[in-house]
Amino acid sequence: MQKLRFMQKMCCLASLVMLAGCSVLDPVLGIFSDDDGEEKPAELVDIESDVQLRRIWSADIGSGQGDKFNRLKPVMEAGRIYAASNNGRIEALSADEGSRLWRTRVDYSITGGVGAGNGLVLLGTENSQVIALSSEDGAQLWISEVTSEVLSTPVTNGRIVVAQSVDGNLAGLDATTGEQLWLYENNVPDLSLRGDSSPLIQGNFVIAALANGSVISVALDNGTLRWEERVAIPTGRSEIDRMVDIDGDLVINEAGLLLVPTYQGYLAAIDPTTGQTRWRVEESSPVSASFGFGNVYIVGNRDVVTAYRVGQPDSVWVNDQMQLRKLSAPLGFNNYVAVGDSEGYVHLLAQSDGRYVTRARVDGDGINARMLSQGNTIYVYGNGGNLVALRVQ
Repeated sequence: MQKLRFMQKMCCLASLVMLAGCSVLDPVLGIFSDDDGEEKPAELVDIESDVQLRRIWSADIGSGQGDKFNRLKPVMEAGRIYAASNNGRIEALSADEGSRLWRTRVDYSITGGVGAGNGLVLLGTENSQVIALSSEDGAQLWISEVTSEVLSTPVTNGRIVVAQSVDGNLAGLDATTGEQLWLYENNVPDLSLRGDSSPLIQGNFVIAALANGSVISVALDNGTLRWEERVAIPTGRSEIDRMVDIDGDLVINEAGLLLVPTYQGYLAAIDPTTGQTRWRVEESSPVSASFGFGNVYIVGNRDVVTAYRVGQPDSVWVNDQMQLRKLSAPLGFNNYVAVGDSEGYVHLLAQSDGRYVTRARVDGDGINARMLSQGNTIYVYGNGGNLVALRVQ
């Protein structure tokens, strides 16, 4: 069943690529066609800017994302960055200098992570396992079986580790031993995008987003349901039309609201305590939203970047200069919004009005993973395994 769902997801992605080629051409936006009429990404134009992205350090992290559309994300904790590659290599690096603190390898294909906290580094595997390493030296502490492949990031509060697998199930594991404490089971659609939103621990509860367009909150201690909110409802005749995945990670904005992006649905702001939807706007995105300057930033249809104010129906600004460049999740930091693309460029936009500021190339294989930031430095993990620290100057 797991292999069948994986094949269905791959077919779905291929179908979406083919559908993109059938879109109506809009030459005003800088998008062009080849001789076969296939729509191409927006061309990059020369820009003049006083701002630059300067490379501070870089590190090679194995095979990077591999060839299965993974979105392995590095994580930062206590001045360290932990990063993993699909071929089983994990490294701990100094965030300031990029110096290697430790390196280890596991004999599994890593597809989910990286999670970190309370002395643990957490990974998910293609073979339905969750692995816990010591954040101090990378030693393996335990490995636990779950019900399916793990594409999301396992999370922990120090007592319990929570992992979400592609079959929609949530598993609560003992953080010390890896023993399964509880299992919350979900049904998922027969057809969905390859990817999962990562669960989020809030106090004594876990919030998770599902491939059927719902968000749930369950008790951290025993996995009992607290609330469920449907963010997007499937519509249309075909299975592809009816996909309403939530694959972008959930984030909490400055006002304490949960930002939930859905594919072919809505961008919604939910009260994490009650589950009630406080605001929503029609936007489709398979990646995480971000926030800053009081705005919410989302990469929507055709890779158009849009800023909204929660509670308001109209956008604050729109940037359509990077259409069809397969943008990563946006990152709001300092005065900027950063996005990566399939050619490995990092693009900076102004948070105030969305104008294009500057760009830098970090990995020719592209950028799928959500970026990290600290002050005026961003950390970008390219698909080919290149982890780069870039500083705005």
